[in-house]
Amino acid sequence: MTDKAMPDQISADETDFGFRSVPREDKKSLVREVFQSVAPRYDLMNDLMSLGIHRVWKQIFTTQMDPRPERKLLDLAGGTGDISFGWLAKGGGPAILSDINPAMLEVGRDRATDRGYLESLTFLVADAEALPIPSASMDVVSMAFGLRNCTDKSAVLREARRVLRPGGRFLCLEFSRLEIAALIPLYDAWSFKVLPRLGQLFANDAESYQYLAESIRMFPDQETLAQMMRDAGFSRVKLRNLSGGIAAIHSGWKL
Repeated sequence: MTDKAMPDQISADETDFGFRSVPREDKKSLVREVFQSVAPRYDLMNDLMSLGIHRVWKQIFTTQMDPRPERKLLDLAGGTGDISFGWLAKGGGPAILSDINPAMLEVGRDRATDRGYLESLTFLVADAEALPIPSASMDVVSMAFGLRNCTDKSAVLREARRVLRPGGRFLCLEFSRLEIAALIPLYDAWSFKVLPRLGQLFANDAESYQYLAESIRMFPDQETLAQMMRDAGFSRVKLRNLSGGIAAIHSGWKL
């Protein structure tokens, strides 16, 4: 797939950081450093990684979230606010914009100020693996392009279910596994040859973009993530591929 080898085995006290194996306790700080670096140019990063198509994916995602005024949203790894803003623009109720990285939330707060959304948003610096939010208090929990950066993905899924009210729904938008075989060589060349060079050119940071490309390849494929959601207790789990599986939306209900 690439000239850089993925780790063959990861021990119980290690986890993946891109194609590297690192101690589990180190991953959060390493990921924090990446997003501290890319925060000022996060929108540019997403445009480079997806050729701008992420904007269409997010429109589809926020529509599928079914925003309504009486519903409360928890936007996990909400970063610079795109999903929360889309939720509010479509008529959703109050939202909590949460991220583990204060630098990302600061960009989100500035953007919310510019858009006039501050009154409808609460900003929360929090680890998605251990949320300081009461159980059964949210109607919708979303996570877009954040789950792959978490150390314990199963813990995130369990926390998302815990904070949902009965009848609430969790939705995850994430880069996934391309299912069009003929396009895989082109996709790999873009990810591992072009993207880091663009990161160096536009953000003076090739390493962070290299990690982000690697993290996509290490993320569970569509069916594996669907099963992880079932194992976390979600019901009626469904997935929807976008752009041939470059990204996918997974959803599940707390019943």
